[in-house]
Amino acid sequence: MHSFHYDSDLIGGSLQVRESRVVADLLLQDASPEQWHEVIQQQNRLQKRAPASAKRVAQAIRKRLERLDAPFWRAIRDGDDELATQVVFCSALERNLLLVEFIETVLKDAFVTRAGVLEPYHWNEFLDERSHRDSTITTWTESSRKKMAQVIYRMLAEVSLLKSTRNMKLQNLMIRSEVRVLLDDSYRYRIKACLEVSNATGQ
Repeated sequence: MHSFHYDSDLIGGSLQVRESRVVADLLLQDASPEQWHEVIQQQNRLQKRAPASAKRVAQAIRKRLERLDAPFWRAIRDGDDELATQVVFCSALERNLLLVEFIETVLKDAFVTRAGVLEPYHWNEFLDERSHRDSTITTWTESSRKKMAQVIYRMLAEVSLLKSTRNMKLQNLMIRSEVRVLLDDSYRYRIKACLEVSNATGQ
């Protein structure tokens, strides 16, 4: 019981849809390590200031996307911005149980009770409650917690569950039919439920 730990990459950045399109293309090509190096560090297709940061971002995105399958990668690479954003959000959920549980509890409750907005303190309250499952959370620095909160709220704004990171008003998310099909076909019902969270009214 005490060995459970959340494996999270939330400090690594928000959705980064434009960069995810590049990574998805490399995954679809089954690119070699040399091709990855060429595209990411030499051509600087992610448009980062330094090769080291380009490599770091590419690795973080790759770890998210590799948990999905080729049809998801194609939707990211070839889809319009809305579709690509929703699918990249699925990859962040697939990679981060902490984000999934935040949506299943805090965000769902906010929609059910018609709270209207998310508050900055919600994340800290959530972490304090989760620390009973994973005691290492209590060792996380205040700056790490704050950075995670910023990333999560930015993701929710990017996928349009929040109006913006400044105005954290809750919004209904219209899930694309293509995303529903991808999630149903791969039996990712828990992730689908996260995207459907704005339907969780208390009626």
